[in-house]
Amino acid sequence: MASSLTKDSASTPGSEKTFFGHPRGMATLFMTEMWERFSWYGMRGILVLYMVAAVLDGPLKEREALAVSIYGVYNAVVYMAAMPGGWIADRLWGARKAVLVGGIVIALGHFTLAIPSDTAFFAGLALIAAGTGLLKPNISAMVGGLYEGQSSARRDAGFTLFYMAINIGGMAAPLVVGYLGENVDWHLGFAVAGIGMTLAVVQYVLGGRYLGDVGKQPGTPATPEEKRTVLRKVLLWAGIAVLALLADIALGTYDIEHIVNVLAVLGIVVPVVYFISMFRNPALTAQDRPKIQAFVWFFATAVLFWMIYDQSGSLLTLFADGKTDRMIGGWEFPASWYQSVNPAMVIVLAPIFAALWVKLAQRNREPSTPMKFALAMLLIGGSFGIMGLAGAAAANSDTGKVTVFWLLSVYLVQTIGEMCLSPVGLSLSTKLAPKQFVGQIMGLWFLATATGNALNGWTTKLNKPLGDAMYYSLWAVIAVAAGLTFMMAGRKIRALMGDVK
Repeated sequence: MASSLTKDSASTPGSEKTFFGHPRGMATLFMTEMWERFSWYGMRGILVLYMVAAVLDGPLKEREALAVSIYGVYNAVVYMAAMPGGWIADRLWGARKAVLVGGIVIALGHFTLAIPSDTAFFAGLALIAAGTGLLKPNISAMVGGLYEGQSSARRDAGFTLFYMAINIGGMAAPLVVGYLGENVDWHLGFAVAGIGMTLAVVQYVLGGRYLGDVGKQPGTPATPEEKRTVLRKVLLWAGIAVLALLADIALGTYDIEHIVNVLAVLGIVVPVVYFISMFRNPALTAQDRPKIQAFVWFFATAVLFWMIYDQSGSLLTLFADGKTDRMIGGWEFPASWYQSVNPAMVIVLAPIFAALWVKLAQRNREPSTPMKFALAMLLIGGSFGIMGLAGAAAANSDTGKVTVFWLLSVYLVQTIGEMCLSPVGLSLSTKLAPKQFVGQIMGLWFLATATGNALNGWTTKLNKPLGDAMYYSLWAVIAVAAGLTFMMAGRKIRALMGDVK
């Protein structure tokens, strides 16, 4: 695996050693992302269950639907934070420093969650959101930097390998954090997630020498005037938010659902405003403009995909908790363990898909990126079709529960869809992005997840009045229709992509 070269080549990332045939710097980013995802998915795996079961005297008492909405909107906030995180890397710090600071802030957030206090709970969530915004888009942009000048298929394979890191951490986290949280103490679970993030930071610092110059400098450093302008805007909007909250409290009308609704609106408005500002930016050349137009198509499709997919941590977790038979012999395993199923499937399928795309590319038979996205939508729609049948089966069951195979089938179909969209979309974002906007385009890619989850702040409330069978079937039909539409628009999208394949 490893090979020795001359000392003169040491400045090039990956020139001395390889990591499964990829640049050696990939090992650093792989391990950092793995531990960061361990912390994130561990916390996420017990978040809704904690809010429903543990916050008995607070605003969530007997308000399960609101807990699900908070979960969706919080996910939206986390991914919305990727936009300013990308800007900070592109204009101020560079990706290398942004990832380091983000990791430290995330670790502090998890340890804050470990404090048994409602104030600490929301403060911890805020820290994790801010830190993830710095880390998530920029570590992905650094992966793209390792493959500068290499073939599209090799870059896609590299992102698929990187995606395995996400899912190794995601698979282990619910098993460890979920068990400790549900069976020992919720706050111990949050603390263990913090330990995982601390390991991510340590790994990142120790392995930094293998990254060469990737991410060291901002792509387009901001001028002093630009910095002052942004600071004024941040202070202005933060002040408006604080004043609005204080006014709501003073009038005696405050309800946590107000914050949920405002953040849900932001999740929709922010990407629209950002796309408009990007198209108006004089730095966007005529050659790059069609590529951003193509990216809008992929963004809109990803929004619907993630809106459906990310309900696995909210409605599907509650379905697993209350409507799925979890008995093995005389022991009932934690509901959060279901969230390890999807990452485990990705670990198995990721290398298969990576090899498949490369082999098909060698034969000039690889599906186009628009076709991969269309297939992803058809599959995510099919997964909710299965959930609709599962909901009907639970409603007609004497016990009100269904077997484990229903959810396992849902996760399998979703995982195949995910492999057609997520790693491909990560790679596509780095290829479509103009060089001066790489961090921000990566932020927009993650903002698609934010917008999908923001919509979940409202859409998941339909589950109770409609019932499981009708609710899941409705979104299945919408997703399949979107997939067919994207398939028909494939030729137009490919034309906008230009030389990007």
